[in-house]
Amino acid sequence: MASARVKANGIGIAYRTYGPDGAPPLILLHGLGEGMAGWDGVAGALAAGRHVYALDLRGHGASDWPGDYGLELMRDDVLAFLDALSLDPVDVIGHSMGGVVAYLLAAERPGRVGTLVLEDVPLPVPRVPPPLVRPEGPLSFDWAMVEAIRPQIDEPDPAWLERLGRITARTLVIGGGPDSHIPQDRVAEMARRIPGAVHVTIPAGHLVHETAPDAFVREVTAFLG
Repeated sequence: MASARVKANGIGIAYRTYGPDGAPPLILLHGLGEGMAGWDGVAGALAAGRHVYALDLRGHGASDWPGDYGLELMRDDVLAFLDALSLDPVDVIGHSMGGVVAYLLAAERPGRVGTLVLEDVPLPVPRVPPPLVRPEGPLSFDWAMVEAIRPQIDEPDPAWLERLGRITARTLVIGGGPDSHIPQDRVAEMARRIPGAVHVTIPAGHLVHETAPDAFVREVTAFLG
């Protein structure tokens, strides 16, 4: 594992890499309030035959906290990151909010994403928002980022739902099962709306890759091929 930082879309993006140089690139995008370290339990296994890049998205961890936040901005950051490192095409795994960024990327630039894995990702339809309560103490992310992003998850741009049909990447949609707070019927609908997507359930709750890392790696590596 190595840590690095690159300028992309006007901000500093911190990331970790795993696996052999020159191997096909695999991008990991974390959930809201998480970070690149959350992938440590699976990144090594995913890096067998891949060069893995785990990013801190803007407002998280060691990346810049610029005060300007949005899911499409995060998508553009990732695109700029790919350009800065000359990565094309890539495979992408996104968990939760990172999965939203991932499918926005795959819909915006279909040619850039070969394989897409969406881990317990909310379908872009309005939902009754759970209470927004700031945790006590210092945070590893910008709370202003949460206040900006959460409304976009609670009341998504209606165009995002239609854009799912533009995705050309081979897509695996993983649901966390009944213990997840994400409605699993909506995870299934996500798979139906993405052309040719495969849907599997790993009943581990929302943090599938942390709670059931072996099952997660098995499903993902089989799908990546």
